[in-house]
Amino acid sequence: MFAMATTPRFLTLADVAEVLNTSSAQVYALVRRGDLPAIKIGGRGQWRVEASQLETFIERMYAETKTFVSAHPFVESDAGRDEA
Repeated sequence: MFAMATTPRFLTLADVAEVLNTSSAQVYALVRRGDLPAIKIGGRGQWRVEASQLETFIERMYAETKTFVSAHPFVESDAGRDEA
C-alpha cells in the first residue's frame, strides 16, 4: 500500500512565502532569478518548489549570511541602523 508523506513534496509559492515569512512576489522573484529552483506545471503555468530545494536554499542562505557577518563584523555604531 502506498503511504502519503506527511509533508508534501511540492509547495506553492504562497506556501514557500509562508515558510520564509515573506511575500509571494518576493518568492516569485527568487524563482525567476534562479536563486530558488522551481518547476512550472499545468496550462496556466503554476510554479511549484520542491520541499528539499527549499531546505537547500535555506541552508545556502545561512552559509551566505555567515560569510557576510564574518566579513562585516558588528560594531556598536550599527546598533541603531535599520535592517538592510
